[in-house]
Amino acid sequence: MSLRILECLCTIMTTSTFMPKLRCSQNAFLSQNSTAATTGHKEELVIPRRKTWDKLAVLQALASTVNRDPTAAHYLFQDDPYLIPKTSAEFRVYSLSQESGRSAARYIFNNYPTFFEKNRAEPLIPCLMPQNLEPQIGDVSEAALKERIQLRRVKDAVDVYDQLVQAGTQLSLETMNSLLDLICYYGDRDPVVEDQLESKESENEVEVQEENSKRRKGRFRKSFEQSITWRENNNAERIFNLMQEKNEHSFCTLIQGMVKYGAYNKAFSVYTDLLNNRMNADVHTFNSLILATPEVREKYNERGDLITDLLRQMAAQNVKPNLLTFNSVLKSLRKCGALGRSYSLQTLNEMKALQIEPSLATFDHIIGIFYKFVSPGRVQSEIIYEVMDEIEQKNFVARDPDDVNFFANAMKVCLDLKDVELAYRLHKLLETGDNWKLLGDFYHQSIFYGRFFNLLCMMEHIDVVLRWYRQLIPSLYYPNSEGLRDLLQALDTDNRLELIPTIWKDIKKLGHSNKPDLIEEILALMARDKHSPELQASFADCALDIKSSYESQDRGQFSLEWTASALGNITKVFLQARKIEEAWKMIHLFKAKNRLPREELLNEFMDLVKEKNDSVQAIELIKLAAACSLPVVKLASRAREEFLLSEEQKNALAELEVVCSESSDSESDKE
Repeated sequence: MSLRILECLCTIMTTSTFMPKLRCSQNAFLSQNSTAATTGHKEELVIPRRKTWDKLAVLQALASTVNRDPTAAHYLFQDDPYLIPKTSAEFRVYSLSQESGRSAARYIFNNYPTFFEKNRAEPLIPCLMPQNLEPQIGDVSEAALKERIQLRRVKDAVDVYDQLVQAGTQLSLETMNSLLDLICYYGDRDPVVEDQLESKESENEVEVQEENSKRRKGRFRKSFEQSITWRENNNAERIFNLMQEKNEHSFCTLIQGMVKYGAYNKAFSVYTDLLNNRMNADVHTFNSLILATPEVREKYNERGDLITDLLRQMAAQNVKPNLLTFNSVLKSLRKCGALGRSYSLQTLNEMKALQIEPSLATFDHIIGIFYKFVSPGRVQSEIIYEVMDEIEQKNFVARDPDDVNFFANAMKVCLDLKDVELAYRLHKLLETGDNWKLLGDFYHQSIFYGRFFNLLCMMEHIDVVLRWYRQLIPSLYYPNSEGLRDLLQALDTDNRLELIPTIWKDIKKLGHSNKPDLIEEILALMARDKHSPELQASFADCALDIKSSYESQDRGQFSLEWTASALGNITKVFLQARKIEEAWKMIHLFKAKNRLPREELLNEFMDLVKEKNDSVQAIELIKLAAACSLPVVKLASRAREEFLLSEEQKNALAELEVVCSESSDSESDKE
């Protein structure tokens, strides 16, 4: 049947009813061209340039059609629903566990490649194949040294070099410079490769330095490279001094390594030797020396003069500055006080004259120069608005490692200025194009959105705050206890306390139900005023849930301890909701936890007992107050006036008064 249909189609295509139409259309096109030629009009056929699409163009187009789900977790955890975090602590633990699993898999994959010889992937993806991390050349030769350098084995490369020197082998200048590059880049230590397990030796080497860095408060987290310092007479200096032939690359490499690991004075000394040998430094070396200027000069004017002198030397040596050069200047000017303001504007003008486009790090340094975060109350500069006018609606790419600091620091300025409109502009810039990629890691992201949310809670209406609250949490931001306290204060300011039970559920999901200050804030807001019966019942259920949090034993080192204010506020919430049984249990907890209730709380409890006309419970309340060594004279007089007491109850009250008076007299005698 299909063969018959194919024959019919072929017959139709070859019939005269189809071909004449095609010929007619061709004749018409030719006649139009001949007519255009006769009339003198020429139509040129413009062939468009061939466009080369990016390999990810289709995926990027599809991704642009999908919006972010504010109720979903980070895409990092979509593959394993069991490991979807609900708190910031779980986010860190789960992300580290996933990365640790990948590192362990890569370690096995690369160190035991014989177990993975079968390759069934089509097409072949070389980067996913096992890497050869073990040296293949066993003899002592220059080729073996080059192999160790390529494998980034610092100690092995130094050992092979020493053996070659002892054997009297002459090494090429290129090999010596490559070895010097390796040692200076990693600080004369083997690098901690992601897919390998860190050795115990490297842990012991940086153990003391990590302890010293932990003692310094108010600093950002340090990486492994930043925790290493330049050791005196290390292998880099030894090999450099043994080199019979040195060129500019040798000097520049040593200078950059010294600056990277904190040997600033030595770096300038080597730079002086470079000049004495009538050599010129490259732009990267000048960038490193400019960054080191605040460490070798104490006074601000001396730092500025040294930076100016280095720039003049660059011009004299015909070294063209790049973006990192000017960013290094601005970064050093942040440590020059008020002098940095005038110099920074000159630096921007120089960048404009050389047609060097600033990066986000450039503007971050400008903000850091004009705004001192240590005194936010004295912020008066308007430079932040000029910066936003300059960069608004622009799409940036990563060009400097410090680009990731811009958004968090700029939001800090918005918070200091309490300018919510400026914060909105900054957030809009973040969402422009691929600028979100420059927000940084989860640490920088939490800082940015934490400051943004804090500003919203202070300046915006609660409805706007709640809308942002639902958009940011938990897909982009896991608030800490301070952020949630800001939200509670915003609820209090706009008189929307009915949302407290809902916020408490979110607090439990976010893992902050063990924060005493946050719980005290919630209880104080619920117990402060009287509300409608429906709202009081909702508050009572919330207070009962909070009580269960105190009583839960699955807390470990974060166990909650009952305080007098927490006991009093929960009791007051129960009394306002007319839940006398729950309130009576809380009264007994005061004695069990060795806490003293306030006199106003006992009077409120007595008011509720009066409404129920329960004289037995009134006497029990007075007995409990006496057991807590509280004055019972006023409560006893109220009980006599407001309740019909039996003779037995009257005698019990008299005995309690006598006991309390005797105890008070004995305490006064001791004083």
